[in-house]
Amino acid sequence: MSGRAWVYGDDVNTDLIIAGRYLHSYDPEELAKHAFEDLDATFAQEVRAGDVVVGGSNFGCGSSREQAASCLVGAGISAVVAVSFARIFFRNSINRGLPVLVCPGADTMARKGDELEVDVSSGIICNITSGKEFHANPLPDEVMHIVNAGGLVPYVQNRLLEGRP
Repeated sequence: MSGRAWVYGDDVNTDLIIAGRYLHSYDPEELAKHAFEDLDATFAQEVRAGDVVVGGSNFGCGSSREQAASCLVGAGISAVVAVSFARIFFRNSINRGLPVLVCPGADTMARKGDELEVDVSSGIICNITSGKEFHANPLPDEVMHIVNAGGLVPYVQNRLLEGRP
């Protein structure tokens, strides 16, 4: 998958990803209209399907609101790459089918608008604009099954339909 980089720094909390005033909705497309609204007013209008969010340390810290991951799914973000993630955001992202990759050096890998190619399975991230390659920790196979199914609920539904626990 490839797309443009949206680059943010350290400690981007869930209230900056989706402000509390929009938590009345669980609809990813509706939430996407307000993604990063208080951090980057251009994001919701300019984001395109396939784009990649790049963060520093502790991305997704703060409250456990699942809408933070949902709004990024609704915006068409193909992956979030960061130096580190808050644990609950990481898990909420997997549950919503949003690939999240821990990558040392993510905070220096791109500038806003750089074209990135992300191979979630291998963890290889190429900055097409700069020609540099970065290596993230690939997600385990079982986690990739959840992401590829579109999240935890579709994954479990598929398993139950197949007669597997």
